Amino acid sequence: VQLQASGGGLVQAGGSLRLSCAASGRTFSSLAVGWFRQAPGKEREFVAAISWSGGSTYYADSVKGRATISRDNAKNTVYLQMNSLKPEDTAVYYCAAHASVLALYSRSSGDYWGQGTLVTVSS
Repeated sequence: VQLQASGGGLVQAGGSLRLSCAASGRTFSSLAVGWFRQAPGKEREFVAAISWSGGSTYYADSVKGRATISRDNAKNTVYLQMNSLKPEDTAVYYCAAHASVLALYSRSSGDYWGQGTLVTVSS
């Protein structure tokens, strides 16, 4: 499975972005997918995850209420809608896939990783 994240860019505080994680491979629909981010000088942190069916979602406290993760298995794509963006959301955002959504959520483990997409939020 190959993952490609896109949708990053420069946005003003309070604005919105929708990130996409497009996947190749027939097994994508059976995998959970998560979003992670890494700000300059900081460790990578969990943002959100979604189960293979979309029936379960998990969010970091820092984005809860402002982010929505969703997936379209017919399009092999997972989305992360981010609203009310803050300067502290500035980071490189990565998507990752794993057979277990809990592995993504609790251990930040991913079997497959995409390249990052940069989100910059200006104040």
